[in-house]
Amino acid sequence: MTAAPRTPAPLRVGLVGYGLSGSVFHAPLIAACDGLVLAAVTTGNPERAAEARAAHPGVRVLPRPEDLWAAGAEPLDLIVVASPNKTHVPIATAALEAGLPVVVDKPLAATAAEARGLADLAERRGLLLSAFQNRRWDSDFLTLRRLLDADRLGEVQRFESRFERWRPRPKGGWRESGAPEEIGGLLYDLGSHVVDQALVLFGPAVSVYAESDVRRPGAEADDDTFLAVTHANGVRSHLYVSATAAQLGPRFRVLGQRAGFVTYGLDPQEAALRAGLRPDPGTAWGVDPGAPWGRVGAGESPLTGGGTPVEPVPGDYPAFYAAVAAALRGDGPNPVTAREAAAALEVLEAAKRSAREGVTVRLPRPSDGAGG
Repeated sequence: MTAAPRTPAPLRVGLVGYGLSGSVFHAPLIAACDGLVLAAVTTGNPERAAEARAAHPGVRVLPRPEDLWAAGAEPLDLIVVASPNKTHVPIATAALEAGLPVVVDKPLAATAAEARGLADLAERRGLLLSAFQNRRWDSDFLTLRRLLDADRLGEVQRFESRFERWRPRPKGGWRESGAPEEIGGLLYDLGSHVVDQALVLFGPAVSVYAESDVRRPGAEADDDTFLAVTHANGVRSHLYVSATAAQLGPRFRVLGQRAGFVTYGLDPQEAALRAGLRPDPGTAWGVDPGAPWGRVGAGESPLTGGGTPVEPVPGDYPAFYAAVAAALRGDGPNPVTAREAAAALEVLEAAKRSAREGVTVRLPRPSDGAGG
């Protein structure tokens, strides 16, 4: 009689940081993944330590990242870096040098050169290094990819993407700090998402123009930024990130030769995670049943009933960590490579220079052999 195949033991994960990213995104998604277990968390904040223990019974809480791989530490299979941006490179470097695969929250680094340096280190060590670009698994993004794969729009000419908020008063903290070492501001925060999505959809960028402002009283870092990206295939992406949008525009407006696609509102997964909801195979996840569907059409505004409603593909943030677990076991590719993260950082760096100098920045074409 043939024995049933053994289910491999879950891979043990150490999470660095238990602030917003660690507690709302990474810890719940790791815990929801069948192939992973949240074994340890590092934080020097006693309140966050108590929150981690309450939310994840049995998790070890340690004060410092290096405690995760110090001599005598319980063995781990993956390190997830969800600490402030300025710590991403040094912590990821230390973990890789200790022989551990790593996932790093976006942005992977401050510069494309730093990201490529991390990629080189991971490749030399034969280790996985992945960037957490969860919004590749947004419902609206997955829906748009399905439409493009089915050629519903024809050749795309322009892609408009908006990640806008109305926050007239700064909240403070390192994300809104103007200190260069903090890597704060919306360009590197929300801009990391919209640029990554544009590159995934339409390929490498060859030029970047940007306008970036600090508009709110008391704000230190950019809070209203626009990027115009030209892709090697001729598509133009117009990308907006703002904390000062009193009226929110469409999330996506995609204009093709035959039709366009317009959708409003943000994917519901972040709000669900913030509210304490968790992905469960037995319940619906990733779609807001009360949200209006995006529309495909031509010649009429969707706001006046034009176009055909498109049923959304459910969002699926859990798919990122499922793919990471598969990659670690040799059963699939790295879902977001460090080289892809470096390509997005090249665009962000070019946008920063463009806004500062008032110029359009040209990037090497893929055939030039440069870039990520």
